[in-house]
Amino acid sequence: MKAIQVTGYGDVDKLEVRELEIPEPKAHEVLIRVKACAINNTEIWMREGAYGTTSKSGWRPEGVHFPRTPGSDITGRIVKTGQAVDANMTGKDVVLFPFTSSGENGVEHLSEDMSFIGSEYDGGYAEYVVWPAELCFPMPLEDYVESAVFSVSGLTAWHMVEQLDIQPGESVMVTGANGGVGSLNVQIAANVFGAKVIAIVGDVSHEEKLKELGATHVLSYKSHNLAEDILEANGGPIDSVLDVVGDALFSTSFHVLKKGGKFCISGSAGGQKTELDFRTLYLKHIVMYGSVLGTREEFSRMLDAIEAGKIKPVIDRTFPLEEARAAQTYFKQAGKLGKIVLLPGE
Repeated sequence: MKAIQVTGYGDVDKLEVRELEIPEPKAHEVLIRVKACAINNTEIWMREGAYGTTSKSGWRPEGVHFPRTPGSDITGRIVKTGQAVDANMTGKDVVLFPFTSSGENGVEHLSEDMSFIGSEYDGGYAEYVVWPAELCFPMPLEDYVESAVFSVSGLTAWHMVEQLDIQPGESVMVTGANGGVGSLNVQIAANVFGAKVIAIVGDVSHEEKLKELGATHVLSYKSHNLAEDILEANGGPIDSVLDVVGDALFSTSFHVLKKGGKFCISGSAGGQKTELDFRTLYLKHIVMYGSVLGTREEFSRMLDAIEAGKIKPVIDRTFPLEEARAAQTYFKQAGKLGKIVLLPGE
């Protein structure tokens, strides 16, 4: 089979097209013919060493072992089952829950042995992948590409919103609202939980599309008076912030939050370190959450909402698998709206 492998830390030249043996499913696994694999920041940061350096750049303490096939947002068809798996699963179209864990239900993502597909396991930048049968869920939509854009970004966004316990009518500011997680934060907060969403982007040419997704207001972070713009649009301080940007909008977020407001971060594309004046934190009684991924039950609830049409796929562009270098390069460019998807076999 063809696969893209990361050979070490570095630029996109560390992505190589290779011919590998098709993997064999173990007793409780299935073999999946990959039909689509969406790109996430995760595999790019893993390649660049953003999670650490030398042997420390993965979800587990021991780091990534190269070469590694990246890719975690995977849809495909089961073509072979392990000995302990019901053979009737063969031929099923599935979307993959993206990590294994020994954690109990509801806290799987907090387990020390949480291991991520595409980091600790070979992932979906390939024509075939093996995965535990119990972590393969029915696709929520008929189309492979459309169903592939939710796994990591969607689960992360869903968990962020649930952590904040967002209520109908509350105001929520979403940063990076044109990106994979951000555009899903907009939809989940607005269309599933009933919040009023203020979407923050760089390019307001996406305003109409983001309002179609559920945003009430769309503002540009390039404004010289962004905090004032947010407060004016909302008619006062906001209830919660869903942030994937980090440093670039951190001070603005804290400025516009109400007393007792909630701040949840699950990304740092705009800077991984920031300055925090603790006086703002305690004088405004702000509650802070760090968040990434989520639970199987949340994944299932998210898939139900997608199937019900409350959350829609937002896709910017697709690339053939062999053009993974170009796809990851394009992924890092500003001004996109939605997900980038690799298509094995095209």
